[in-house]
Amino acid sequence: MLELHQFRHSAFCEKVRLVLAAKGLEYSVLEVTPGVGQLELYRLSGQRQVPVLVDGAEVIADSSAIALHLEARAPQPALLPADPAQRAQVLLLEDWADTTLAGAARVALVQAAAADPVLRGALLPEATPDGLRGLVGAIPSGLLSGLGQVVQVVDHGALLQLRAALEQLSTLVQAQPYLVGTQLSLADLAVAAQLSLLCFPASAGAPLAGRGVPGLADDPALEPLFRWRDRIGVEVGRP
Repeated sequence: MLELHQFRHSAFCEKVRLVLAAKGLEYSVLEVTPGVGQLELYRLSGQRQVPVLVDGAEVIADSSAIALHLEARAPQPALLPADPAQRAQVLLLEDWADTTLAGAARVALVQAAAADPVLRGALLPEATPDGLRGLVGAIPSGLLSGLGQVVQVVDHGALLQLRAALEQLSTLVQAQPYLVGTQLSLADLAVAAQLSLLCFPASAGAPLAGRGVPGLADDPALEPLFRWRDRIGVEVGRP
Protein backbone atom coordinates (compact mmCIF):
# COMPACT_ATOMS: atom_id res chain seq x y z
CA MET A 1 0.00 0.00 0.00
CA LEU A 2 1.08 3.56 -0.61
CA GLU A 3 2.44 5.37 2.47
CA LEU A 4 2.34 9.15 2.76
CA HIS A 5 4.76 10.84 5.15
CA GLN A 6 3.23 14.19 5.98
CA PHE A 7 2.41 17.16 8.19
CA ARG A 8 -1.38 17.26 8.21
CA HIS A 9 -1.69 21.02 7.74
CA SER A 10 0.94 21.35 5.02
CA ALA A 11 -0.67 22.66 1.82
CA PHE A 12 1.70 20.51 -0.23
CA CYS A 13 0.61 17.41 1.69
CA GLU A 14 -3.00 18.45 1.12
CA LYS A 15 -2.24 18.64 -2.61
CA VAL A 16 -0.96 15.05 -2.57
CA ARG A 17 -3.98 13.88 -0.55
CA LEU A 18 -6.28 15.51 -3.11
CA VAL A 19 -4.45 13.76 -5.95
CA LEU A 20 -4.69 10.41 -4.14
CA ALA A 21 -8.40 10.98 -3.53
CA ALA A 22 -8.99 11.97 -7.16
CA LYS A 23 -7.26 8.77 -8.29
CA GLY A 24 -9.21 6.66 -5.81
CA LEU A 25 -6.00 5.21 -4.38
CA GLU A 26 -5.80 3.73 -0.90
CA TYR A 27 -2.92 4.84 1.26
CA SER A 28 -1.76 5.00 4.84
CA VAL A 29 -0.49 8.13 6.58
CA LEU A 30 2.60 8.53 8.72
CA GLU A 31 2.56 11.85 10.58
CA VAL A 32 6.15 13.08 10.82
CA THR A 33 7.34 14.16 14.26
CA PRO A 34 9.22 17.48 14.07
CA GLY A 35 12.94 16.99 14.64
CA VAL A 36 13.52 13.29 15.18
CA GLY A 37 10.91 12.34 12.59
CA GLN A 38 12.58 14.54 10.02
CA LEU A 39 15.90 12.80 10.65
CA GLU A 40 14.16 9.50 9.92
CA LEU A 41 12.66 11.08 6.81
CA TYR A 42 16.17 12.11 5.72
CA ARG A 43 17.39 8.54 6.05
CA LEU A 44 14.43 7.42 3.95
CA SER A 45 14.41 10.05 1.22
CA GLY A 46 17.66 12.01 1.42
CA GLN A 47 15.85 15.22 2.49
CA ARG A 48 13.79 16.47 5.43
CA GLN A 49 10.74 17.99 3.75
CA VAL A 50 7.26 16.57 3.44
CA PRO A 51 5.44 15.20 1.59
CA VAL A 52 7.21 11.94 0.82
CA LEU A 53 5.39 9.03 -0.78
CA VAL A 54 6.59 5.44 -0.46
CA ASP A 55 5.34 3.17 -3.23
CA GLY A 56 6.88 -0.23 -2.71
CA ALA A 57 10.59 0.16 -3.37
CA GLU A 58 10.16 3.70 -4.71
CA VAL A 59 10.50 6.76 -2.48
CA ILE A 60 9.26 10.00 -4.04
CA ALA A 61 9.72 13.45 -2.50
CA ASP A 62 8.10 16.75 -3.60
CA SER A 63 4.39 17.16 -4.27
CA SER A 64 4.81 17.75 -8.02
CA ALA A 65 7.02 14.68 -8.46
CA ILE A 66 4.51 12.65 -6.44
CA ALA A 67 1.62 13.91 -8.59
CA LEU A 68 3.44 12.92 -11.78
CA HIS A 69 4.27 9.51 -10.29
CA LEU A 70 0.62 8.93 -9.41
CA GLU A 71 -0.50 10.10 -12.83
CA ALA A 72 1.72 7.42 -14.39
CA ARG A 73 0.72 4.80 -11.82
CA ALA A 74 -3.03 5.40 -12.19
CA PRO A 75 -3.67 7.17 -15.52
CA GLN A 76 -7.44 7.39 -14.98
CA PRO A 77 -8.98 9.74 -14.21
CA ALA A 78 -6.37 11.85 -15.96
CA LEU A 79 -5.29 15.00 -14.14
CA LEU A 80 -3.09 16.17 -17.02
CA PRO A 81 -4.91 16.91 -20.29
CA ALA A 82 -3.89 15.12 -23.47
CA ASP A 83 -4.04 18.39 -25.41
CA PRO A 84 -0.50 19.90 -25.32
CA ALA A 85 -1.68 23.50 -24.90
CA GLN A 86 -4.03 22.65 -22.04
CA ARG A 87 -1.39 20.45 -20.43
CA ALA A 88 1.04 23.37 -20.53
CA GLN A 89 -1.57 25.63 -18.92
CA VAL A 90 -2.19 23.10 -16.15
CA LEU A 91 1.52 22.73 -15.38
CA LEU A 92 2.05 26.50 -15.42
CA LEU A 93 -0.84 27.01 -12.98
CA GLU A 94 0.44 24.21 -10.77
CA ASP A 95 3.86 25.85 -10.65
CA TRP A 96 2.29 29.25 -9.87
CA ALA A 97 0.24 27.70 -7.06
CA ASP A 98 3.30 25.95 -5.60
CA THR A 99 5.53 29.05 -5.71
CA THR A 100 3.87 32.46 -5.91
CA LEU A 101 0.55 31.55 -4.31
CA ALA A 102 2.19 29.31 -1.71
CA GLY A 103 4.68 32.00 -0.69
CA ALA A 104 2.07 34.72 -0.33
CA ALA A 105 -0.33 32.41 1.53
CA ARG A 106 2.43 31.44 3.96
CA VAL A 107 3.20 35.10 4.71
CA ALA A 108 -0.49 35.86 5.27
CA LEU A 109 -0.83 32.87 7.59
CA VAL A 110 2.23 33.87 9.64
CA GLN A 111 0.66 37.27 10.23
CA ALA A 112 -2.64 35.69 11.27
CA ALA A 113 -0.96 33.16 13.58
CA ALA A 114 1.07 35.91 15.26
CA ALA A 115 -2.19 37.36 16.55
CA ASP A 116 -4.10 34.13 17.20
CA PRO A 117 -2.78 31.65 19.83
CA VAL A 118 -5.37 29.01 18.88
CA LEU A 119 -4.24 29.16 15.27
CA ARG A 120 -0.57 28.95 16.31
CA GLY A 121 -1.05 25.83 18.38
CA ALA A 122 -3.38 24.11 15.93
CA LEU A 123 -1.02 24.56 12.99
CA LEU A 124 1.76 22.55 14.58
CA PRO A 125 2.23 19.05 13.16
CA GLU A 126 -0.07 16.50 14.82
CA ALA A 127 2.92 14.58 16.14
CA THR A 128 4.20 17.65 18.04
CA PRO A 129 4.55 16.79 21.77
CA ASP A 130 1.72 18.25 23.87
CA GLY A 131 4.14 20.23 26.01
CA LEU A 132 5.63 22.01 23.02
CA ARG A 133 2.18 22.58 21.50
CA GLY A 134 0.96 24.21 24.72
CA LEU A 135 4.10 26.32 24.99
CA VAL A 136 3.74 27.69 21.48
CA GLY A 137 0.05 28.45 21.96
CA ALA A 138 0.73 30.16 25.28
CA ILE A 139 3.25 32.66 23.89
CA PRO A 140 1.58 36.08 24.29
CA SER A 141 0.40 37.46 20.98
CA GLY A 142 2.10 40.75 21.75
CA LEU A 143 5.51 39.08 21.70
CA LEU A 144 4.85 37.80 18.19
CA SER A 145 3.12 40.85 16.79
CA GLY A 146 6.47 42.31 15.81
CA LEU A 147 7.07 39.33 13.55
CA GLY A 148 3.77 39.89 11.83
CA GLN A 149 4.54 43.57 11.40
CA VAL A 150 7.96 42.87 9.91
CA VAL A 151 6.47 40.37 7.48
CA GLN A 152 3.78 42.87 6.57
CA VAL A 153 6.29 45.62 5.85
CA VAL A 154 8.59 43.40 3.83
CA ASP A 155 5.88 41.66 1.82
CA HIS A 156 3.10 44.23 1.70
CA GLY A 157 3.29 44.26 -2.09
CA ALA A 158 3.09 40.48 -2.22
CA LEU A 159 -0.02 40.50 -0.03
CA LEU A 160 -1.67 43.06 -2.27
CA GLN A 161 -0.82 40.86 -5.24
CA LEU A 162 -2.26 37.87 -3.37
CA ARG A 163 -5.59 39.61 -2.87
CA ALA A 164 -5.69 40.70 -6.51
CA ALA A 165 -4.90 37.16 -7.68
CA LEU A 166 -7.57 35.67 -5.40
CA GLU A 167 -10.15 38.11 -6.71
CA GLN A 168 -9.26 37.13 -10.28
CA LEU A 169 -9.53 33.45 -9.37
CA SER A 170 -12.89 34.08 -7.73
CA THR A 171 -14.16 35.68 -10.92
CA LEU A 172 -12.78 32.83 -13.00
CA VAL A 173 -14.36 30.00 -11.01
CA GLN A 174 -17.73 31.72 -11.13
CA ALA A 175 -17.53 31.62 -14.93
CA GLN A 176 -16.31 28.03 -15.32
CA PRO A 177 -16.15 24.93 -13.12
CA TYR A 178 -12.44 24.23 -13.62
CA LEU A 179 -9.36 26.37 -14.12
CA VAL A 180 -8.37 24.72 -17.41
CA GLY A 181 -10.75 23.04 -19.84
CA THR A 182 -13.86 21.16 -18.84
CA GLN A 183 -12.42 18.51 -16.52
CA LEU A 184 -10.71 18.41 -13.15
CA SER A 185 -6.95 18.80 -13.44
CA LEU A 186 -3.81 19.04 -11.34
CA ALA A 187 -4.12 22.84 -11.56
CA ASP A 188 -7.41 22.74 -9.64
CA LEU A 189 -5.94 20.52 -6.93
CA ALA A 190 -2.76 22.57 -6.54
CA VAL A 191 -4.67 25.84 -6.19
CA ALA A 192 -7.31 24.32 -3.90
CA ALA A 193 -4.57 22.97 -1.62
CA GLN A 194 -2.94 26.37 -1.17
CA LEU A 195 -6.32 27.98 -0.48
CA SER A 196 -6.56 25.68 2.54
CA LEU A 197 -4.02 27.91 4.32
CA LEU A 198 -6.18 31.00 3.88
CA CYS A 199 -9.51 29.52 4.95
CA PHE A 200 -9.29 26.07 6.48
CA PRO A 201 -11.77 23.53 5.08
CA ALA A 202 -13.91 21.16 7.12
CA SER A 203 -11.33 18.40 6.55
CA ALA A 204 -8.84 20.37 8.69
CA GLY A 205 -10.91 19.44 11.75
CA ALA A 206 -11.34 21.34 15.00
CA PRO A 207 -10.23 23.94 15.90
CA LEU A 208 -9.00 24.99 12.43
CA ALA A 209 -12.11 24.33 10.33
CA GLY A 210 -13.59 27.68 9.35
CA ARG A 211 -10.61 29.65 10.69
CA GLY A 212 -8.28 31.48 8.40
CA VAL A 213 -6.59 34.73 7.53
CA PRO A 214 -8.74 37.70 8.61
CA GLY A 215 -9.65 39.89 5.69
CA LEU A 216 -9.40 36.98 3.25
CA ALA A 217 -11.28 34.06 4.81
CA ASP A 218 -14.20 36.34 5.67
CA ASP A 219 -14.14 38.51 2.53
CA PRO A 220 -17.51 38.23 0.70
CA ALA A 221 -15.75 38.82 -2.62
CA LEU A 222 -13.72 35.63 -2.08
CA GLU A 223 -16.57 33.47 -0.80
CA PRO A 224 -17.20 31.98 -4.29
CA LEU A 225 -13.54 30.95 -4.46
CA PHE A 226 -13.64 29.07 -1.15
CA ARG A 227 -16.96 27.48 -2.15
CA TRP A 228 -15.26 26.31 -5.35
CA ARG A 229 -12.39 24.91 -3.26
CA ASP A 230 -14.89 22.98 -1.13
CA ARG A 231 -16.69 21.69 -4.23
CA ILE A 232 -13.40 20.35 -5.61
CA GLY A 233 -12.88 18.52 -2.32
CA VAL A 234 -16.34 16.98 -2.45
CA GLU A 235 -15.82 15.98 -6.09
CA VAL A 236 -12.72 13.94 -5.28
CA GLY A 237 -14.36 12.41 -2.22
CA ARG A 238 -13.02 14.66 0.53
CA PRO A 239 -15.41 16.21 3.14
